[in-house]
Amino acid sequence: VQLQASGGGLVQAGNSLRLSCAASGRTFNNYVMAWFRQAPGKEREFVADIRWNGGSTTYADSVKGRFTISRDNAKNTVYLQMNSLKPEDTALYYCAAKLVLAGTYFWWGQGTQVTVSS
Repeated sequence: VQLQASGGGLVQAGNSLRLSCAASGRTFNNYVMAWFRQAPGKEREFVADIRWNGGSTTYADSVKGRFTISRDNAKNTVYLQMNSLKPEDTALYYCAAKLVLAGTYFWWGQGTQVTVSS
């Protein structure tokens, strides 16, 4: 599995960004795709995930109502739409994948930096 994240950048608070994660290497029907983030000096934290088959989603409380995770089956791509961005959303964002029944995420993409200025 190869994961390629993109879409990060510098934005002002209140604005939006959309991250993309292009997945390749196999079919992903039995996978869960997720976004994590890590801010300087902090541990990596879960942001959101989506089941490729069925599309059910979960979100961290800190982003619920502001971020939306989705996938495009035809493009094998997972998106993270981030609205109403806050300075505390500043972090390196990673996409990850695991099999549905797996306990941990095994495949990781490179990070894409999101910086939100106040």
